[in-house]
Amino acid sequence: MTTPANVGHPRSASALRSVQLLVTGYVAISVLTLIAIIVLRHHTNIVNSAVWVRGTIVVASSLLTLLFARSAAKGSHRGFLRLRIVSAVMLVAIVTIIALPGTFPLWLKGEQAVCGLLLLGVTLMVNGKHLRSVFTK
Repeated sequence: MTTPANVGHPRSASALRSVQLLVTGYVAISVLTLIAIIVLRHHTNIVNSAVWVRGTIVVASSLLTLLFARSAAKGSHRGFLRLRIVSAVMLVAIVTIIALPGTFPLWLKGEQAVCGLLLLGVTLMVNGKHLRSVFTK
């Protein structure tokens, strides 16, 4: 693994710290949501099978996103590319979840909106001119 020269630059380091902070928030909200799903599992009016599946997928993807963010912060080109891809894909998935009528309860759509805002920040930062230039081979 070669470390891009500009990863240690104060602007780059600050941007990558911000990305990691946003992703950490995404992980925290996702894990707390899964805990709520477990606690409320007997209330089928607010926790259905779609909520279980979505909650589990979101926790897994948030942990992968954190792994990629940390890898990118260490200078990994692959980690940065994976972070760009997974943040954009999950953002599209979240918008779809929010837009789907009836499948998911309103509380989950609200939680997904918060996660979406965090991922929007990540997506904008990692696709911005500065960080893309840092990781250009």
